[in-house]
Formats: sequence, C-alpha cells, structure tokens
Amino acid sequence: MAAGKSTAVRRPKLKVKKGDTVTVLAGRDRGAKGEILKVFPEEQRVIVQGVNIVKRHTKPSRMGTGGIEEKEAPIHISNVAHVDPETNLPTRVGYRTLDNGRKVRFAKRSGEIIDR
Repeated sequence: MAAGKSTAVRRPKLKVKKGDTVTVLAGRDRGAKGEILKVFPEEQRVIVQGVNIVKRHTKPSRMGTGGIEEKEAPIHISNVAHVDPETNLPTRVGYRTLDNGRKVRFAKRSGEIIDR
C-alpha cells in the first residue's frame, strides 16, 4: 500500500438535514416538494414527506392488523435539491462563516441563509 493512502471510505458531506424543504429532481415524483423526515448518511438517501410512496403488504400480528400499508421509501440525495427560502426554486447549498464564527448553510441562488 502506498504511503499516505488510507483504506477508509470517504463519503461526501450531506448538505441536507432533517426538516429541510426539498424538491424532487428526478423520478416518478419529479417536481414534488416536501420536508425531509429522515436522513441515511451511509446510504446517501433521505425520506421525503409524501414522496416515493410505496405499498407494503403486512401480515396481521399482535401489534396490529395486517393489510396494505402506504409509506414513504428512501430517495437518493442526488435526486433532491434544497428549496431556496426566498425564491421557492431549487438551489445548490454552500457554506459561509458568520462574523460570530458560526458556520451556516446558504442558498447559492439568492444568498439567503438556510440554517435556523
């Protein structure tokens, strides 16, 4: 193994967080907007509210009745884009350091700060 090379797998930093509003760029639900409910950093996937609905056939158990249950399935982060809070259009996300030293995310389309 070459000197200085590590065997650890590097994954890109996710620029979306739980609670962010995103729009779907590709797939069956293209154009849909929703809030991120859960993030899976290892798989680089997110669950978006009301997007990528699938049906699961569940067997009856002690916990509840069976039947056909509809729920959101994960979608890859490359297929979603953050919604600009000012223009309500898809935007890329950048990072900026404020005067007080806090690192915040901002919308590259309008320059508006995203973090609460």
